[in-house]
Amino acid sequence: MSREDIQRNAEPQLVADVRMYETVNGGREGPALPGWGCPVMISDIEPLHGWDALPLLRDRPLRPGENRRLGFVFLSGQEAADALKKVGKFYLWEGRFVGEASVVS
Repeated sequence: MSREDIQRNAEPQLVADVRMYETVNGGREGPALPGWGCPVMISDIEPLHGWDALPLLRDRPLRPGENRRLGFVFLSGQEAADALKKVGKFYLWEGRFVGEASVVS
């Protein structure tokens, strides 16, 4: 199963309101396209601790500056989702922080 298939069909392990940072504020240069995944971190200070995630983009790019409610699945499974639910907020990492999210469920 490809990442795109997962993003189209998977049930979310966690749902969050995502805010992608504007490019001028350190965000991505372009949109995150279907198939994109990234580590998510529980804090924006070191030491960085996080998990690999696939936001469920459902065939719709996620653009710099965009706010959207998204489901997530985690390569390490439900353990990651449960840990993020406890902290309530997490950060999207792509060599730098490119967005943040607040857990909804």
